[in-house]
Amino acid sequence: MEEIAKLTNGTAMDKHNVSTTLNYWNDPGDGSHPTPIFIGKGRITNERAHNAHHFIVNDITGEEDQHSLDKTGFEYVRHQSCEEDFIDEQSIQLAYYDECKQLLKTVTGANRILIFNHKVRRGPTQWHHLGLYNLKNRGPVTKTHVDQSYFGAELRLRWELPDEADELVKKRYQIVNIWRPIATILKDPIAVADARTVADDDLVEADMTENDFPGKQWVVRHNPEHQWHYKYRMTRQDVLLIKCFDSKTSVARRALHSAFEDAAHRDEESRQSIEVRCLVLYDR
Repeated sequence: MEEIAKLTNGTAMDKHNVSTTLNYWNDPGDGSHPTPIFIGKGRITNERAHNAHHFIVNDITGEEDQHSLDKTGFEYVRHQSCEEDFIDEQSIQLAYYDECKQLLKTVTGANRILIFNHKVRRGPTQWHHLGLYNLKNRGPVTKTHVDQSYFGAELRLRWELPDEADELVKKRYQIVNIWRPIATILKDPIAVADARTVADDDLVEADMTENDFPGKQWVVRHNPEHQWHYKYRMTRQDVLLIKCFDSKTSVARRALHSAFEDAAHRDEESRQSIEVRCLVLYDR
């Protein structure tokens, strides 16, 4: 956080804003539900129709402190990890998970963090089309979405903590993704939308089954009022916290997110990143 403070209190920085397209769900307008997604047995099946819409994605470098989980639904922090390559699964689930839990407790003030999975991405942009066992080449998700709908968040809570869920839903809880580069990000950076510019009417609940968990997420109807942001040239020490759900209704409750193409770096090596999905639990 000290490094962020130095950036925001210093001189104005050159911005690397990007003119690009973001992919939104193609609503057929007949009331039909989005095509379900199935993930498991080494592959993902995603046949939802999306359309590309033009946006300017604004670089927030030097203005990180203007965004927070409760204000805009996302937050950038500086954090040094003991992990470097994120190859050893045991080390990720022990050492890195512990780091993530401490980081979220510090940022949110929550008393308990439960990590329910993580995703490492090193694959090409169009990895979905690689066929059987495409999860071995998992790459960026280039479709606007939120990982859990409001109902989907409760489904996840009840799936992970079935014996406690009836009491936990009476208190505040969140789902927050901790997103970190494994190497400096140039190709296919991640964008997040200011939650204040996204109405609930823009969100459509969709089925996503992963390893037998019957989840529900948000897909998104296009709205030119959405304001998209990112941080240019994120390094391994730049961590993006993305709120997917908050039971508290007086704050930002979710942040749309998507990878996008920056034409200036189209020919760079495939992006490498890790995201850790966390239930954030409070005692009241």
